[in-house]
Amino acid sequence: MLNTKIAQLLNEQVNYEFYSAYLYLSYSNYYIDAGLEGFANWYTIQAQEERAHAILFLEYLQHNGEKVIFEDIEKPTDILENYLDPLKKSLEHERLVTSKINNIYHEAAAVKDYRTTQFLDWFIKEQGEEEASVDALIKKYELFGTDSKGLYLLDTELAARTYVEPSLTI
Repeated sequence: MLNTKIAQLLNEQVNYEFYSAYLYLSYSNYYIDAGLEGFANWYTIQAQEERAHAILFLEYLQHNGEKVIFEDIEKPTDILENYLDPLKKSLEHERLVTSKINNIYHEAAAVKDYRTTQFLDWFIKEQGEEEASVDALIKKYELFGTDSKGLYLLDTELAARTYVEPSLTI
């Protein structure tokens, strides 16, 4: 059994990861409406990754004898005014996710729950990669995205992205 507070924070993270998937699907939809299928693909894959993260947290709770509590998933409310908005909002969102995972780690370490801190190590590394990935995409967009040919090439590059299942074992 996990510490009550740790179990609660992990449960909250399950739901937040599902929200993240929902948010990224809304960004994918925005780009579909704009005719940018590559950007849409990039966000659809981001949504798949977030869903997989939620499942990993869920399985960790289950493997530790904890009940998973599903909450309502909040509707994304971002107002997107240009093609750069979802990218910038994604970076903000990933930084928020990082802070949430860091907080769980901090709380787990405080109660000497080393199994949970070890589990979270993978997510901490993953969040560094997530933030770097979105930051790189923002830089590419700022360099090339305002030019129609550059936007086309960037969209084509993003269309080639494929989903890779996470390799974390619980």
